[in-house]
Amino acid sequence: MDKIVINGGRKLKGEVIVSGAKNSALPILFATLLTDEPVTITNVPSLADIDTTITFLNFIGKKTIKKGNIVKTDYSNKYKPLAPYDLVRKMRASILIMGPLLARLNKVDVSLPGGCTIGARPIDMHLDAFRKMGAKISVEGGYIKTFAKDGLKGAVVNLKFPSVGTTENVLLSAVLANGKTTIVNAATEPEIEDLANVLNKMGAKITGTGTKKIVIEGVYKLYGFTHEVIPDRIEAATYMIAAAITKGNITLKKVVPKHLKAVSDKLKKCGLCVKETEDTISAKWIKNLKPHDMKTEVYPGFPTDVQAQWMVLMCLLNGNARIEENIFENRFMHVSELQRFGADITIDGKVVNIKGVEKFSGAPVMVSDLRAGAALILAGLVAEGETVVSRIYHLDRGYDMIEKKFKKIGADIRRIHNR
Repeated sequence: MDKIVINGGRKLKGEVIVSGAKNSALPILFATLLTDEPVTITNVPSLADIDTTITFLNFIGKKTIKKGNIVKTDYSNKYKPLAPYDLVRKMRASILIMGPLLARLNKVDVSLPGGCTIGARPIDMHLDAFRKMGAKISVEGGYIKTFAKDGLKGAVVNLKFPSVGTTENVLLSAVLANGKTTIVNAATEPEIEDLANVLNKMGAKITGTGTKKIVIEGVYKLYGFTHEVIPDRIEAATYMIAAAITKGNITLKKVVPKHLKAVSDKLKKCGLCVKETEDTISAKWIKNLKPHDMKTEVYPGFPTDVQAQWMVLMCLLNGNARIEENIFENRFMHVSELQRFGADITIDGKVVNIKGVEKFSGAPVMVSDLRAGAALILAGLVAEGETVVSRIYHLDRGYDMIEKKFKKIGADIRRIHNR
């Protein structure tokens, strides 16, 4: 397996063009199953999860081709109502296949999902929503078998937690359901709005995205579309923190600053100089930063997907900091690897307490999940000596050309290809 080798200690300076958001591109790709007409999606990042999804779509019967950052789809065969284990195990977002296939075919068999090991992340809310919309569901042989004999029907879906995945799956199914569906306590993330914008371009009738109450009026047919994926706010946040830990000066281009407000506000409180234009953010170190407590929350709060990166920064500031993880259990797997660099961290349930250290020392480390991988890269960028990061296939699921982008702004970083 490939590894990334870093010689740390360099101040990073320059511009980074932020890629399209993986967490937006994936549901939009699944939305193409809702139409037989041609589709063009631009600003699609080059990631392992995107490749998996394209393979998935082609398996089901949707002719899908990616060239550069553009994906084009067309209908080619009768859709298969099946999502096999060999594909689903690679990516938890595969559960989003349920919504469109159930809407189009009235049935689908989906293997129980895979993805990063960061907690249970149960899919019960997805299944409860489909049941409310009239589907019959059973689990047999590791597969979720879903069937709606007379098609899905509009319903009121109350989410016990504003789950992004469940909100997306309900949107992907309700657009073709008979009647009105209301999602109560819906997720409000920008990626939800991006998906809804796509569905409305296709002819759907969705209102209320960006709020806790989304209303979907079912329609008979959906049409082709052209759409540009929004920028990846998590990637952007990672590079902002890179500027902070390396005492650097990084300008991010092709971003939506309002999507990063929670992260920007925290970094400003630490003392980082953050300036914004309509589509850029500049993050510049000008003085010693101060630690600041943080707790993860649903959007617009501080994102759980930036928790690990934030932890790296807190480890290197003079003083104490507290981080509370409120979204996923078991999302502190990176702590033991950061301790290999010299971090002083203790875990107490869903809270970590951090005592800042003067420096990190390079070490061999292993990635446990996507965002943990980003944290280890950041730690290696500031550590003295050489850091070797293994199991980087997790990183390739969510960061487009991460080593090339860091090298362009001054990092001593390279990928070793192991055959």
